[in-house]
Amino acid sequence: MSKKMVRGFLLFAIAALLTIFGRTVFAQSLTPQQQLGKDVFFDVNLSEPAGQSCASCHDPAVGFTDPDKNLPVSEGVIPGRFGTRNSPSAAYAVFFPTFTPKGGIHGGQFWDGRAADLTEQAKGPFLNPVEMNNTSRAQVIAKIALATYASLFEQVCGPNAFNLANTDTSYNCMAASIAAFEGTSALNKFTSKFDAYLSGLYTLTPQENMGRRLFSGSGKCAHCHDDNGRPVVFTDFKFHNIGLPTNREYPFSLLNPIPIDLGLGVNPFVMDHREDGKFKTTHLRNVELTSPYMHNGVLKTLKQVVHFYNTRDILAPCAPALGNLDPGFGTTCWPAPEIPQTMDSSFVGNLGLTDAEEDAVIAFMLTFTDGYLP
Repeated sequence: MSKKMVRGFLLFAIAALLTIFGRTVFAQSLTPQQQLGKDVFFDVNLSEPAGQSCASCHDPAVGFTDPDKNLPVSEGVIPGRFGTRNSPSAAYAVFFPTFTPKGGIHGGQFWDGRAADLTEQAKGPFLNPVEMNNTSRAQVIAKIALATYASLFEQVCGPNAFNLANTDTSYNCMAASIAAFEGTSALNKFTSKFDAYLSGLYTLTPQENMGRRLFSGSGKCAHCHDDNGRPVVFTDFKFHNIGLPTNREYPFSLLNPIPIDLGLGVNPFVMDHREDGKFKTTHLRNVELTSPYMHNGVLKTLKQVVHFYNTRDILAPCAPALGNLDPGFGTTCWPAPEIPQTMDSSFVGNLGLTDAEEDAVIAFMLTFTDGYLP
């Protein structure tokens, strides 16, 4: 049994215990649809074979991202099968608007925005062979029919939800229920020091306050990670190419050659090479917990992230044959960008921040972590 399968069973057991003891773990009282979504989200029996749930790659303990921080991308229920993109946070994803390909491309789910909204996104992993590995919608619904929450599924999705003729309708209902759960306070807590600061219940330290000024000023973070939204989730919901290099570490090293990820450019609703290499601006809520960073997990720490933004254009190039495996990666060199043609050079690359200023920006971002009690 893989580590991810073991973790999946543990998450399911924890969720079951929380359900037994009054379902009071979350501040928000759940509707039947939201409760169904929660049950499905934590159910490790919905993969093939059993052992992986949505929570296996979107663990509440790490900001609803993958808890395996030793890998840049997630391993599926079948050991040795990996996706090619880092698992984004499911928390706060509800605030991303529906994908819009016109008038300034923005919104959507997945790194390339190819799922219009959370409901569409929730339909994908169950049938992806490198994730939960089911072969059909009917297979997923048949497993739910055997679950302890089958009667709740019929309550929410209809008394004939398990009739084979209603498979597509039931599958869509399942996905909508997951999206409903992902819209609750279980994933969107707004309980960070930053939130307390906005409410006048926390005073930023001098270092955090310096970071706040840099974040909106010479650090240029707020250009893409907008800090003026209501609510503040620190994203412009748009897509950018910041010049990230190819990730050559395992499991990418199993691929020969390592494919170039064109991102937004091959989104089926876009298909425009002028958008190649652009990826969604993630929110920064709980960013302290959500490493590794970027669509391919190539940056491992917040210090690396901020240093990349600050020095991408001024450090020496890494050895081309080594790329991010160069011992100097992130300290004395950066590899060439994977797709230089569409790279943003206006707000990334040579910010002129000192080491202390980089640390201040990080200190400010650490105030975005939920769980602070004033």
